[in-house]
Amino acid sequence: MESNDKNTEEYVVIKALENGVNVIGMTRGKDTRLQHTEKLTSGDVLLAQFTDNISAIKISGRAQILTKHGEVFSGDEEV
Repeated sequence: MESNDKNTEEYVVIKALENGVNVIGMTRGKDTRLQHTEKLTSGDVLLAQFTDNISAIKISGRAQILTKHGEVFSGDEEV
C-alpha cells in the first residue's frame, strides 16, 4: 500500500545501547501529546515511522539512531 503523504515515508532505526532506553512518539496538531512509548533493553532494535499523527520521536538513554540524514547517538557518550 503506497501513501502520497511524504511524512509516512520517514523511518528511523533505533538501537538501544543500554537497558531502559525510552522511545516516545509525540502527536502533531494543536496540542502535542504523547502517543506511544516503548522501553528497549540493550541490543533491541526499533524501526519507527513518522505518520500523519506522529510528528516527533523523543529518545532517552544511550541509543544509536539511523535516518536517511545520517547516524546520531543519544545519551551521555558516543560509542
